[in-house]
Amino acid sequence: MKSINLTDHFLIAMPAMADPYFARTLVYIAEHNARGALGVIVNRPIDMSLGTLLGKIDVPLASEGFAQLPVLFGGPVQTDRGFVLHRPLGQWQSTLVINEQVGLTSSRDILQSVAEKGQPQDLMVTLGYSGWSAGQLEHELAQNAWLTVAAELPILFDLPYEERLASALDLLGVSLTNLADQVGHA
Repeated sequence: MKSINLTDHFLIAMPAMADPYFARTLVYIAEHNARGALGVIVNRPIDMSLGTLLGKIDVPLASEGFAQLPVLFGGPVQTDRGFVLHRPLGQWQSTLVINEQVGLTSSRDILQSVAEKGQPQDLMVTLGYSGWSAGQLEHELAQNAWLTVAAELPILFDLPYEERLASALDLLGVSLTNLADQVGHA
């Protein structure tokens, strides 16, 4: 199988996706290499705001603009741990650099900066992440579990979470209602 790199791409769950963690999800891939893939679901809010999350970890929120920002379910791995998808990159203790503009940070210092200074302004906070072992994502793609498309940052940072899936499909010229539940193999 030809090697592919889906870093900085969206995975769009096909309607037949049986895994309840991933049904009707849009996943942003932060890293994809020979060892596997790592990403975060960007359209599934949980019943928690950023203000509530910061209160739980004893980080006082001075920048009220973020208090009602929804926290998202990033995936089924390490659901007790926070991950911040953000731009610009900045200088944080633990950041996975995705591209020259976007990083995925898992250290507390970024949440403290958001709470105190409101920076970085473009961010999404998830609990948990989505991970695939070596070859697993490629196998799922071969099984028609996902559509892929290069990510566009306005979908991540400018749209409400409920519009992200349809907007990613629009990049492909596809509507969710037009996708068949079953895809045939030639």
